[in-house]
Amino acid sequence: MTDSDLSALRARAANGDHDAADELIELATDRGDLAELRRLSDGGNSTATDQLIELATERGDVSELRRLSDGGNSTATDQLIELATERGDMGELRRFSDKGNSTATDLLIELATERGDMRELRRLADDGNDTATDQLIELATEYGDMDELKRLADAGNTTAAEQLAELTGDC
Repeated sequence: MTDSDLSALRARAANGDHDAADELIELATDRGDLAELRRLSDGGNSTATDQLIELATERGDVSELRRLSDGGNSTATDQLIELATERGDMGELRRFSDKGNSTATDLLIELATERGDMRELRRLADDGNDTATDQLIELATEYGDMDELKRLADAGNTTAAEQLAELTGDC
C-alpha cells in the first residue's frame, strides 16, 4: 500500500467509514504499528484498542499497557497484572493493590508468601487484609518469629496468640 493509499484510507476512516477503519486496524496489526493503533484507539475505536492491548501484551510493552490502564481500560489493567505476576513484579502488583484492585492484592499476597516477604505481608495485614494476616501468622509460626506473633497477638489476633502460646508452651 502506497503512502497516498494509506492517507486516503485514513481520510475515509476519519469521515466515519467503518470498513476503512477496520482495514486500517488490520493493516496496523499486521505491521505491528502501535502508533497507528494508538491513534485509532485514542479516536474512540474499541477494536483498535483491543488490538493495541493484544499487541502491547505480546511485546511486553508495559508503558503502553500502563497508559491504557491509567486511562481506565480494565483489560489493559488485567494484562498488566498478568505480566507483573509472570515477572514477579511486586512493585507493579502493589501499585494496583494500593488502588483497590483485589486481584492484584491476592496475587501480591501469594507472591509475598512464596518469597517469605513478611514485610509486605505485614504492610497488607496492617491495612486490614485478613488473608495477608493469616499468611503472616503462618510464616511467623514457620520461622519461629515470636516477636511478630506477639505483635499480632497484642493487637488482638487470637490465632497469633494461640500460635504464640503453642510455640512457647504456654498452652
